[in-house]
Amino acid sequence: MTREEIVALVGSVERAFGTHDVAAMTAPYAADCVVESRFAGTVHGAAAVAQVWLAWFAAFPDAAIVTEDLLVEDNRAVWLVRMSGTDTGGFMGLPATNKPFTVPIVLMYTLKDDHVVHERRIYDFTGMLIQIGVLKAKPV
Repeated sequence: MTREEIVALVGSVERAFGTHDVAAMTAPYAADCVVESRFAGTVHGAAAVAQVWLAWFAAFPDAAIVTEDLLVEDNRAVWLVRMSGTDTGGFMGLPATNKPFTVPIVLMYTLKDDHVVHERRIYDFTGMLIQIGVLKAKPV
């Protein structure tokens, strides 16, 4: 894929995220893709990726992202976003806390034949859980 095609692919995912259109968000993923995240572990296949996003949006119906940077090199992309949301749907089987979070997230993509074949999501999962009140932290 060209740099322009990768930028367009990421842009399509970003626009779909803005409307929580999970089908459009996962359309660029290969049927046998692998996605690694702290929330869902390692999932295989575009259908499984869609289920992760559906669970995320159920917990955080107001989830939003803002792109901070996008780096593209050959068939790889690193997308830095700032995600925010409010736990109004309940997260990981726990009752809703109605508390907001904001975290930077790094999404690392490997692309092949116009599809995402591998994605790794890196973010401060513990920090997010503290922000929404699921975990408590001792003041320093």
